[in-house]
Amino acid sequence: MIRVSVVGATGYTGIELVRILQQHPNVKITSLTTRSKDPKDIEEIIPTLPKNHGLTLETFKLNKVVKESDVVFLALPHTQAMDLAYDLYKKGKTVIDLSADFRIKDAQLYEIWYGKKHTKKLLLGDAVYGLPEVFRSKLKKAKLIANPGCYPTSILLGLKPALENKLVDFESIVVDSKSGVSGAGKKLSEATHFCTVDGDFKAYKVNQHQHMPEVEALLKKFSGKKVSIAFVPHLLPIERGILSTIYLKKAKGVTPQKILKAYKEAYKDEPFVRVKPLGTFPSIKDVVRTNFCDIGIWSSARSKEVIVISAIDNLVKGASGQAVQNMNIRFGYDETLGLV
Repeated sequence: MIRVSVVGATGYTGIELVRILQQHPNVKITSLTTRSKDPKDIEEIIPTLPKNHGLTLETFKLNKVVKESDVVFLALPHTQAMDLAYDLYKKGKTVIDLSADFRIKDAQLYEIWYGKKHTKKLLLGDAVYGLPEVFRSKLKKAKLIANPGCYPTSILLGLKPALENKLVDFESIVVDSKSGVSGAGKKLSEATHFCTVDGDFKAYKVNQHQHMPEVEALLKKFSGKKVSIAFVPHLLPIERGILSTIYLKKAKGVTPQKILKAYKEAYKDEPFVRVKPLGTFPSIKDVVRTNFCDIGIWSSARSKEVIVISAIDNLVKGASGQAVQNMNIRFGYDETLGLV
């Protein structure tokens, strides 16, 4: 049994973490904290908790969290986690950070995209990027895990087999992603008001989304060379879920069957990646409230184009579920434990 704290338990990812962790057979939740000086009852935040859950929401106190925790999940906004992650890491805690603060190894690049100086650059080399399908062996010993972003998870899993097997042209990658409103976080904003998003559909941060450097760094690892993408995120008028449609061009001599075989082989042992038959595609409803990433592929012998479509729940495989998967790997549990 491991003792777990969630710092920032009242945001969307924090609430999702509590929902998953309180059902985990090998976890004892010891601390749920908020930045508020006047915490609400946890039932007000998460009304779906079972009776007699024994959980309380408290104002964050570092010494208490350190004393009561083996692993600490940081469900804080970007740029607000790095200092606390450092304090916890130095005190010997395993830290799983759901923000972007340790995902980008280049501090200057982080500062360009997130607009704030990185105060804990020395920890960037210690952080392990928490995409289990790529870094599972390193995650087993990691003390600081940088949980991936939701868009990057859908894109990287959709592209990994194609790039590693050199099945496509590296110079022509277009990613068209759509996300539910919860991807913007819980902070109030006119752009995410019900009256703004209801009945509408729009692109935003066209080719300048802050997740781009995170994605391109991993694509370089997959391909062995620098890869740039054209990335257009869109806001869907739904609560949760991401659908990424990736447009590629086949390399010479590549057949549709070869592409499908590469994807099937790459993910045959992955518990949370499901590859559909050629020409069959996932939908958001297939994966919502699960830790699955579903992938569908279109390719034809008569065409140079390849289309890969991936679907995830942005709050589960794109955030909290993947964080628990990383915890399971780190502590030697079956990585599916507590997850669907």
